[in-house]
Amino acid sequence: MAVDEARRAELAAGLEQVRQRIAAATREAGRVDEPTLVVVTKFFPVSDLVALAELGVTDVGESREQELHEKVDALREARPDLLGTPTRHFIGQLQSKKAKRVGSLVDVVQSLDRPKLVPLLDAAGSERDTPLDVLLQVDLEEESRGRGGVSPADLPSLAEAAEQATGLRLRGLMAVAPRDEEPERAFARLADIRENFLTNHPEARVLSAGMSGDLEAAVKIGATHLRVGSAILGSRPAAR
Repeated sequence: MAVDEARRAELAAGLEQVRQRIAAATREAGRVDEPTLVVVTKFFPVSDLVALAELGVTDVGESREQELHEKVDALREARPDLLGTPTRHFIGQLQSKKAKRVGSLVDVVQSLDRPKLVPLLDAAGSERDTPLDVLLQVDLEEESRGRGGVSPADLPSLAEAAEQATGLRLRGLMAVAPRDEEPERAFARLADIRENFLTNHPEARVLSAGMSGDLEAAVKIGATHLRVGSAILGSRPAAR
């Protein structure tokens, strides 16, 4: 699968800038461990994914089931060596009718947000050699607008359901800062939610938070994974 060299150079430059931002934010937060960068390739061609892998990206994220399926099929045909790496994350709102299929195509589902999805993802995980890693998406909207995520009040019961599913491995939490609120304020609530969550789930330490515009605020409150798209790949093309 050919990769345009000019495009590879653009991706390399964007990647370097974001890595520098992450390194600076890590130092500013007094942390030693840098968060894992998950490059979001939604709406971008599979050739970009190939270029990113060749540039050393270890984790990529998708948020639409059909596009995910098309990219996996393309890799299977042209670059089977990339089927196992980079690690694939699903980060979008998950429809019940597509949950099992998504679970069969990725390594991590970051957007588990309701009990109905647990048996569907569990079925996918049970068909794998190892359990499917899942994060519970927490709704940080003080007045929920339906963008996805479990309410903090319902988080304990969802966590219990995920832990009881033998085909799943509960790894931690994911959240998106609300559009109409300062990320620092929203992420402060997330830090409190996570602290309480870890009391009962000490092994589930992954915290996926922060995107292109607010990654520094996420690093400050302990995010272990950052989901960055446009700062690396540029403005997204129109949806297909």
